[in-house]
Amino acid sequence: MKIYYCTKKNIIGGLVFLLLIGGFLSISLLYFSDAGVASKAREPVYQGNTGKKVAAITVNVDWGEEYIPGMLEVFKKYDAKVTFFVTGQWAEKNPELLKKMHKAGHNIQNHGYKHLHFNSISSSEANNQIKKAEEVINKIVDQKTSYFAPPYGEYNKQLLTVTSDMNYYLIMWSVDTIDWQKPAPETIIKRVVNKVHNDAIILMHPTDPTLKALPGMLDQLKAEGYKMVTIDKILVDKDENEGKHEVE
Repeated sequence: MKIYYCTKKNIIGGLVFLLLIGGFLSISLLYFSDAGVASKAREPVYQGNTGKKVAAITVNVDWGEEYIPGMLEVFKKYDAKVTFFVTGQWAEKNPELLKKMHKAGHNIQNHGYKHLHFNSISSSEANNQIKKAEEVINKIVDQKTSYFAPPYGEYNKQLLTVTSDMNYYLIMWSVDTIDWQKPAPETIIKRVVNKVHNDAIILMHPTDPTLKALPGMLDQLKAEGYKMVTIDKILVDKDENEGKHEVE
């Protein structure tokens, strides 16, 4: 029968070994945890999932504030609630107008602090841009943003991971007015009415032809039985249906 003695040297060596093993396990867990987060990054949302005859108008705002009061009047007349995606810089320059938009019952969401090409910036800068806009909007209207519309409609896997990690949904559209080109109001109306569908996301901007097109557009949509609601109203049970918004 052999007798083993634990020397000080053996004890220290054993502790060092355990520390090394523990460190390896911790790093492995972090790696696989991060990989898991990345693999579950939410896909961009192009339309809602209620299955009902509703549509969400989204207005991306970094300019055109002179047309917003008129748009608010039309939205009120037709009992339409919309979602304004505003940049943080715009919000800082137009706080009273932003408050008016929010007070009218419209949803205020995130368009980044500056109107940048998010595909061309780092993950940390994208995070900073979204966070800074979030803080500005929250300070002015006391609303936490959770939806992000990328400027120029540009996104990549890196941005999807950033927004998912921030618990944001990246919002695109299924019907585009292309009103930033300032076409005739009749053209804008046709683009919407001809392509609208249940749970549509209709993209527009504050422009003169958009303002002129709104009454005719909303008249026809109302006649077809559509109700205009905010973006959160067409995305139901998001957490329970996470598989619908995941990158494979």
